[in-house]
Amino acid sequence: MDDAIELNQQTYDWCVRAFDRVKSLLGVRIKLHHEHGQIEQGDIFLFNHFARMETFIPQYLIYKETGAFCRSIAASEFFKGDDRFAKVLYDLGAVPSDHPDLMPMLARDILKGRKIVVFPEGGMVKDRQVLDDRGEYSVYSRSARSRRKHHTGAARLAIGLQIVKLRVLEEHRRGNHELVRSWAELLDLPSRDALIENARRPVTIVPANITFYPLRITDNILRRGAEMLHGNLSQRAVEELIVEGNLFFKTTDMDIRLGDAISPVQSWVWWERLLAAHLSRSISAPSDIFDGDFLRLNLVRKTAAKGLGASIRRLRDRYMRDIYGEVTVNTSHLASRAILKILDDGNKQFNLDEFKRVIYLAIKKLQRHRHVHLHRSICNPTVYRELLHAETPEMNQFLQSAVDADLIELYPNKISFKDKLAVEHGFDSVRLENPVEVYANEVEPIKEVDAALTEAINEVGSLSRSAYAKLMFDDELIALEWDRALFDKPRHREINHRETATADPNPYLLIPQAAADLGVLLVHGFLASPAEVRSLGDKFFAAGYTVLAPRLKGHGSSPWDLRERSWHDWFGSVEHGREILNGLCERICVVGFSTGGALALLLAASQAHGIEAVASVCAPIKFRNKNMRFVPLMHGANRIVRWLSKYEGLMPFRPNESEHPHINYRNMPIRSLYELTRLVARLETEIKHVSCPVCLVQATDDRVVDPASATLAYDLVQVKEKEIHWIESTRHGILSEDIGGTHALLLDFVARVAARRSGQPVDEMGHSAPNCT
Repeated sequence: MDDAIELNQQTYDWCVRAFDRVKSLLGVRIKLHHEHGQIEQGDIFLFNHFARMETFIPQYLIYKETGAFCRSIAASEFFKGDDRFAKVLYDLGAVPSDHPDLMPMLARDILKGRKIVVFPEGGMVKDRQVLDDRGEYSVYSRSARSRRKHHTGAARLAIGLQIVKLRVLEEHRRGNHELVRSWAELLDLPSRDALIENARRPVTIVPANITFYPLRITDNILRRGAEMLHGNLSQRAVEELIVEGNLFFKTTDMDIRLGDAISPVQSWVWWERLLAAHLSRSISAPSDIFDGDFLRLNLVRKTAAKGLGASIRRLRDRYMRDIYGEVTVNTSHLASRAILKILDDGNKQFNLDEFKRVIYLAIKKLQRHRHVHLHRSICNPTVYRELLHAETPEMNQFLQSAVDADLIELYPNKISFKDKLAVEHGFDSVRLENPVEVYANEVEPIKEVDAALTEAINEVGSLSRSAYAKLMFDDELIALEWDRALFDKPRHREINHRETATADPNPYLLIPQAAADLGVLLVHGFLASPAEVRSLGDKFFAAGYTVLAPRLKGHGSSPWDLRERSWHDWFGSVEHGREILNGLCERICVVGFSTGGALALLLAASQAHGIEAVASVCAPIKFRNKNMRFVPLMHGANRIVRWLSKYEGLMPFRPNESEHPHINYRNMPIRSLYELTRLVARLETEIKHVSCPVCLVQATDDRVVDPASATLAYDLVQVKEKEIHWIESTRHGILSEDIGGTHALLLDFVARVAARRSGQPVDEMGHSAPNCT
């Protein structure tokens, strides 16, 4: 090989280390998605092209993952004029697209264990339009000023190299060791055995997609600085500095998703195998298969090569489809396609709240399609479910960009679409002038997106409250999966592996066939999960009540998850459960145990819609363990240690000797104890606002909660309809163990609440309570 174009490993390593340091200063957050060993198995990696700065990142990631060097193909103009710049490109593995020995060189690199990175679109596709009017894949060519298919170079390289490998294996089987050895020398391989071993591996193409999110069109310091240095800039330069500067210097997700590996040899039909075998026998050197003159000089070879041309085009078409099928779908994609669909239906405006619900419904529909890749913001219910309640940062950013581009107008209750949405813009202005079109084009190949949006638009005005409630409950199940995955990294596993809980931590929703109009919201305790209240929930269900047991944030997943949550997160879980249950029942009785009891009282104190009554079992206001007074001090010390060092604190966790180790966390975060003390302090100030009937149940000799808590809560509650029950027990977990008829007490209380109607007093409130009348 020409030494001038051989990559320089020292320069390559230096650039990788430099980017390691620079990456933390950039706004872009790079995430590589891959499974099934695509990086190790892959030879040729194909990426779509949207921004100039993305062209070196795949090589960096492949090197970091495998240590393999990459060869990439760059436009020939980069190698002209400045010899020093060209030398740097060669050192980093880039070669000009018009190099006369390009294909043989790339084939040799693959056989030496290097990876080939190709952007087969042949240039940036700024408008992301990859489907033409007939639904065929094509991209705009700036040089030709027309649409065309992807280049076939990657397909030609893969099929040509596979033919070379067929010949090597055939000669090896025949015992022609001298030819194999001579080819190993031509290919600069260390031995004949190395060539044979490599030939046994089929050539593999890995299609991949790069998706940036979000796309911003506001001005930035990069564009202003360039203008100060160089004066007036061209429209193309301005557009690229604004759009691409924002991609890399403002907070942006760059999802790089590798698709399924493609081995051309495995898709050949019988006659293609015959043609490939014939061509392999006709070459005298590996480079012959890439020599057009050699193939054309002989009529049989020419015919065979022409026959394989169909294989090359079919392979090209497949990887085109696969590249665009790997797009990471986000909120802006859905909103953009929704706008175009609404316009196609002849509507120039749309209710803003309904528009957000359309996006929510489309997300829920797309979650059923496992092969559609969703951005993490629409995989995490904590983020996307806010579309049903308030503004979300993702939706706000999209809508503001559309306003800034003069594409829409926003009013308090509606979104109005402007005529500019239908205007065709130039290739170098479309990203600034119509980001809606760019987003919409990017997901046009994903047919499930349009189908989900069509259904959502048709349903949004007629979907029942109960249907929304069931979708929101599904979000609760997804949230547990999300949180478990989030806190299952190597740094979390030592603590996670010590955990003893085996009970199902999922929230549950039980709906009887003939449900009462009163539903029961069951709230579990600190360190536990909904499994703690399952046996009681089953009894309420059997009695004809709709039952929902939400999972408090941080519970049932990992102690590390709990450590990151505040009491506001726990209360948010209860409030969200109330909202779900309100979609199914007009009236709700909240029943909570321990910390869940405190949260139940706090929910009732908030005057939340639909709360008819509240029952609290062993809720803490005072604790048996006097060391709880030192929790704020220990939490503060942990925070200082975390701030000053890389360590997690003096004592981030302490062991929990639980009465129910199959349900509760074994490791208790100190910070979470601190949040518990904050919750109790808030309850003491807010409990006086409870205005519904109250039932308090407390173990007489509770070893965790000071029984005086129940008396204190009873005295702080201002309503007349209140009762208190004492259970003779030294146990704290009287609810899960149904000690002293705790379940019967609660069933009776809820039955009496169910029998009453708003404004009517409850009969016989409190058999063992002081007289409340």
